[in-house]
Formats: sequence, structure tokens, C-alpha cells
Amino acid sequence: MTISSTRRTVLAAGAAGAAALLVGCSEYGNENGGDEAESPAQEEPTSGESPGEAPAGEELAKTADIPVGGGKIFKDEQVVVTQPEQGEFKAFSAICTHQRCTVANVSDGTINCTCHGSKFRVADASVADGPATRPLPEEKIAVTGNSIRLA
Repeated sequence: MTISSTRRTVLAAGAAGAAALLVGCSEYGNENGGDEAESPAQEEPTSGESPGEAPAGEELAKTADIPVGGGKIFKDEQVVVTQPEQGEFKAFSAICTHQRCTVANVSDGTINCTCHGSKFRVADASVADGPATRPLPEEKIAVTGNSIRLA
């Protein structure tokens, strides 16, 4: 065996190993190139319940905690509660439909994801600005008196 064939063998094996590592570590549909700076939502349950869901009936907030024309994000429950008009409360998933990051804030009438800049309207969670193309899914809440609970 010559030195050049050994070098070719080593390089070919190294390239094959690198390719296998790349395929094994990549995520189907991940458009961010593996950038770990973003914070996609966890997808696995931790204690027998669905991920991020608070038990039904658990109080999320008082109605006074949700500003009119704005909202509040409940990261542990992965829910955002909004009050588009006085006394009208709505809830949506806090997980962005673009790349599954948790939305970061609610301001100026939109629910905002800072991972890639998507914005959703507080009234119906429809897309106000992309790259997301789908609205945030609606969540069920119950408002009793001044208490907002997951339904």
C-alpha cells in the first residue's frame, strides 16, 4: 500500500464520518443552520402532562393583569392571554408557528416573536408580519369574575 492510497483512505473515511455526523445532528426542517442562539420550545412532556400545559382550572391571572390592547405571556404554560377590547379575553399558544420559538413580548397590538421577527395580532393571533405564515393556535380559557383560568 502506498502513502497516497493511505491518505485517500483516511480522507474518504473522515469525509464519510463527517457526513454521518452532520446528518445525525441535523434536524429536518431546521432553517436556522443549527444556530443555538434561538430558544425553540421544548416538545417532550416532563411529568405525564402535555408539555407546558398547566392543569385545567389553574388560575393564570387576574383580569386586571392583562392590559387592554395588549397581553401577557405565560411561558411555563406556553400560553399568551390578550385583551383586544375592554372585557374581551382571548388565549393563544405562545409557540411561534414559524420555528417553534416561544414568543417574547406583547406590544403595540401584536404578539412578537424575536427569533425571526414574526408578529401576530392580539385580536385573533393572525399573522401581522412574517416570516410566520400561520396564526397562533387558539387556546381555551374561562373568565369567571376577575379570574382567568385554563379551560
